[in-house]
Amino acid sequence: MTTEKPRPLLIVEDDPALQKQLRWSFDQYEAITASDRDSALSQIHRHRPAVVTMDLGLPPDADSVSEGFRLLEQTLAIAPDTKIIVLTGQNDRANALRAIGLGAYDFFAKPFEPELLALTIERAFRLYDLQQENRRLQAAQHPPALAGLLTRDADMLRICRTVEKVASSNATVLLLGDSGTGKEILARGLHEASPRKSERFVAINCAAIPDNLLESELFGYEKGAFTGAAKTTPGKIESADGGTLMLDEIGDLPLALQAKLLRFLQERVVERLGGRQEIPVDVRIVCATHQDLKALISEGRFREDLYYRLAEIVINIPPLRARQGDAALLAHAFVRRFANEHKCPSLSEDAIRAIEAHSWPGNVRELENCIKRAVIMADGNQITRDDIGLELDPDNQSEFINLRTIRDEAERNALVIALGRANGNLVRAAEILGISRPTLYDLMHRLGLK
Repeated sequence: MTTEKPRPLLIVEDDPALQKQLRWSFDQYEAITASDRDSALSQIHRHRPAVVTMDLGLPPDADSVSEGFRLLEQTLAIAPDTKIIVLTGQNDRANALRAIGLGAYDFFAKPFEPELLALTIERAFRLYDLQQENRRLQAAQHPPALAGLLTRDADMLRICRTVEKVASSNATVLLLGDSGTGKEILARGLHEASPRKSERFVAINCAAIPDNLLESELFGYEKGAFTGAAKTTPGKIESADGGTLMLDEIGDLPLALQAKLLRFLQERVVERLGGRQEIPVDVRIVCATHQDLKALISEGRFREDLYYRLAEIVINIPPLRARQGDAALLAHAFVRRFANEHKCPSLSEDAIRAIEAHSWPGNVRELENCIKRAVIMADGNQITRDDIGLELDPDNQSEFINLRTIRDEAERNALVIALGRANGNLVRAAEILGISRPTLYDLMHRLGLK
């Protein structure tokens, strides 16, 4: 029979007697202690406690509250959901209110009654649990806006966070990246995460429509505006009113239309071809291109003033070859997508190595087409390198990975950096790494570091 492990409670207090009292009062939790800001941050990184009790007066200047407020802000930056209970002096109401304003959960004046503080701590744990459960339920009911994008690459994950942050604004977003990197998926995700998600998402490829038709496609036309204009037709911009308009391959937009698009971005009104009425349009613009717009500006093929209108938020999307681990991850996902009930193959080891070694100039789109063909052509239950049609480059072969070797190398590098920062002080190095001193000694012994 197993017993449930006590939940971690971080106690940040520089007074050893009070620290001991707090640990004794809350022995139903795994009481973790810290006496200054640096050690508290190490414990937060290591244990991720749901609740923290914090004294504002911390070393090196215990008579000041500056260290306490810095710790409060840094803790909430690392773990925004953490419930922080601030412990203050009897006549320190102003700082207590300031702490609440910065995001603290509650405050208690010293000396405090342990029973009352215990109730507040228990209530903080319950609130934390309710918020986490609510978040899980919301995620289950409403799939994330970027659910169509599959990645583990750190740069791509940062891009996803950026998209989520800017989605709520009306800022114009410029997506830069090679063809096939997923610009339209990100644009649709931006729309789905925005307040405009219930309205239309309209996309137009500026390179796919002849120049003489592009203006009427974008701005619409009145009946009789030109030969064949049998009825009044709204343009793409007008059709996207209230929603999001994606202008793909914006670098191919003709100069004459660039001037007209710039006027729309400034005035937010359109005039249909053959019309004289200004029609107000409320639309969020997302642009995308694989071209270097600054180079086009220097060549006189793209307006500089239009570029700065479009580049309120610029997101550079890395090619697939620069996304660590994503090629194999996506390949497995595409195999599952294209497999059917009669044929459910898997990727062989040599196929995965070939996928990882290939540079994928066509990016995700090329990989998707390659896997689709391989699933169709595979004879058995396994997709081989021959089915994929990729040759292993002897100068660019993915090495067989060994987790222990990688882990030892990473731990050695982290230890060397921490010991350097701590100037050889093992206690300080252990705090930087967020581990105990015995663990540090074991690591140094195992890795041969003295």
